[in-house]
Amino acid sequence: MPTLSREQSEPSPAEPHEARRTAESFGVDAPRYDQARPGYPEALVARIVAGSPGPDALDIGCGTGIAARQFQAAGCTVLGVEPDARMADVARARGLEVEVATFEAWQSAGRTFDTVVAAQSWHWVDPVVGTVKAAHVLRPGGRLAIFGHVYEPPAEVAEPFAAALRRAAPDSPISGQPARRPLDLYQAGYAKFADKIRETEHFNAPEQWRFDWEQSYTRDQWLDLLPTTGGLTQLHPDRLAEILDAVGDAIDSLGGRFTMNYTTLAATAVRVGTS
Repeated sequence: MPTLSREQSEPSPAEPHEARRTAESFGVDAPRYDQARPGYPEALVARIVAGSPGPDALDIGCGTGIAARQFQAAGCTVLGVEPDARMADVARARGLEVEVATFEAWQSAGRTFDTVVAAQSWHWVDPVVGTVKAAHVLRPGGRLAIFGHVYEPPAEVAEPFAAALRRAAPDSPISGQPARRPLDLYQAGYAKFADKIRETEHFNAPEQWRFDWEQSYTRDQWLDLLPTTGGLTQLHPDRLAEILDAVGDAIDSLGGRFTMNYTTLAATAVRVGTS
């Protein structure tokens, strides 16, 4: 199951960042999100930090601070920007400074940063406005890094999930998607992010990075995480329960646990200029 879009009762917009109601739906159970969602490869964090000129970092769409805490642990001073106050409250409780706003509306008040990151959030930002604004708040030589996970559970888990979603929520925009989508689709998305970075002419040539890793999940661990994924955050509890039951049965048939194959993709570039 790759990273999911969110179920919407509003008309499906042409671009994900236009769906503000759905973009801010993850806070419905922010503590669960913080507990269940995975972190990011330490090698990715280390590479971003090593390629930045200093410790001051801005985390766009920081959510509950999952990525931000990793950057703090790596020696960064992190400011988060998050549109959902419920998510921001959890991040603050975990020690992160957060300002509540969309990145497009956020006021930098002249502040600049050595690193700007967006972890699993950039598709909710206007790609043109956001890229230019990131350039403006980065110091010369500062790094912009956009990254996120592609989830790929085994077919024995993904296919029952897709079938249950079609039964329980046939009107969901994702119910017609295949159970497993090619990684190439997500790599193409990050290539578009890189193109937008290049078009601003404020950055050196962007790079695309890839990190492959695995994580084992028990039945309970996966059923705790699944409701935090995009297609399920606004689903009626009865429909959600039907889907979780089907997925739980599938995991039981595998012995109660499975190994998730993750790919974390990144598009990143360094701000040009000397002053």
